[in-house]
Amino acid sequence: MYINRRIFFITTFCLLFVVGLQLNAEEKTLTLGGKDGWNNISKMEGLSIGRGQYGYDSIQLATNSKKLSSVTDLLIDFDEKTPSDVSGNYNVVSSSLLYTTSSKMGNGAALSRGEGGIRLRGNAGSVFGSSGNTGSFIMEFWLCPSIAENGEIVFAWRSSRNNNNYLLYQMISASFYGNRLRWDFTNVFNGYTQNGGQVSISSYRTIIPNVWMHHEISYNEDTGLLEYRINGKLEGLKYITSNEQESGNIYSPILGVVADIEICSQFTGKIDDFCIKRTSVNDSAEELRYDTYRTKGGRFESEPIKISRNATLTRLDAIMSEPEQTDIVLYVRSGDNYFKWNDEEPAWIAVSNHKQIENVKGLYFQIAADLYPDGDGNNTPSITQIDVSYTETQAPLPPFTLLAEPGDGTVTLTWSYSVDDSAGGYYVYYGERPGEYLGRIALQGESPLNVGNVAKTTLTGLKNGQMYYFTVAAYSKYDEKIIGIMSKEAHARPLKR
Repeated sequence: MYINRRIFFITTFCLLFVVGLQLNAEEKTLTLGGKDGWNNISKMEGLSIGRGQYGYDSIQLATNSKKLSSVTDLLIDFDEKTPSDVSGNYNVVSSSLLYTTSSKMGNGAALSRGEGGIRLRGNAGSVFGSSGNTGSFIMEFWLCPSIAENGEIVFAWRSSRNNNNYLLYQMISASFYGNRLRWDFTNVFNGYTQNGGQVSISSYRTIIPNVWMHHEISYNEDTGLLEYRINGKLEGLKYITSNEQESGNIYSPILGVVADIEICSQFTGKIDDFCIKRTSVNDSAEELRYDTYRTKGGRFESEPIKISRNATLTRLDAIMSEPEQTDIVLYVRSGDNYFKWNDEEPAWIAVSNHKQIENVKGLYFQIAADLYPDGDGNNTPSITQIDVSYTETQAPLPPFTLLAEPGDGTVTLTWSYSVDDSAGGYYVYYGERPGEYLGRIALQGESPLNVGNVAKTTLTGLKNGQMYYFTVAAYSKYDEKIIGIMSKEAHARPLKR
């Protein structure tokens, strides 16, 4: 009988403690993203900001847009309404291109109506801003023609150079003929005299209107090889050598008088990510892919979010889009000191959207997500908003009154108990300046002092004649680290009377 009573008592006590903790816990929600945007992101890899639901910004996979590198000579990504060279090597002389969000890469593309396109002037040291040998180069871009009509010009450069006191007309152009894009190099390769000095290389496949295709023309100065590729597949090649083979003498490209380049001067359609590089090989795996989105996915992590001591994460409610074959995995982690966190510790916990979360507690929370595209890299998932639900134990109210009675090297403090039933004890703060409770001299210890669940205490070892200032705060009976606000300040000057 005695044992049964004891078990009953312990069980009842535990239930009452848990119920009390729940009653004192307040459920709250904070929001990442949504109308306030994604300002609290600490890490974002392979992702970009797009347009989500309700017109809010969303996080989605980044496209395989071209990036600046040490070999970039020209890069126009068309992500801004006013196009410019990201590398800074070329200046826009004039432009009639229109901005469109119907892009292949990045946030925007250029729409050309065949009214002059964009003209650029190269600075000294750039490929088309200098005279002489160009060396190896790659010229590439995404193109989506409206009709691919004969004579439409996508790229043009016209100049002249002096050859043994004889002026040679020079031209590099990319134009449509028979629904194919043809590249012509006229008097560009020094010493090449066949076909009147003109080298032509064309696609064997027809160009389909209203379909994005990646075009790349490259020249290797070590082999004399000129190649043309569409979507990474070889369309045509020529060795610009004395015997039109790799073993022949190489005819190098020599540019004459500096002249402007024209892009889409007589072209109707869209163009994106126009790039010139001083190399003949795209080395990285990403540059060799032509998927719209990174197939290996991307990840973002929020900043550590400070809540309160003993807060408990209960649920994530994310507004997100997951097209077929795409995926989003949500993660959370928590702890009391984020300064010691790293990529592995504390461990990330995978959670489900709209599902209850168990046993995730701490002063700080962090949210993360992995985003994955479909197998072809053509579709991306996105997250518009994440509502983070949590409960936190409420800090108890402070004492309503505080009195300080000085003595000989002592001050006796008396206060009223907190009216809050959740108060489990009190911290006494003291110091020598108003509002600064940095005292260390009392024999009881440094400020603040945990005096337990009492309403009176005496501090000894204080200096006579020194004014001291005091305040008291209650802490929670569920966790003494949960400390309420401070009471009104009291003061006293110890004296030997």
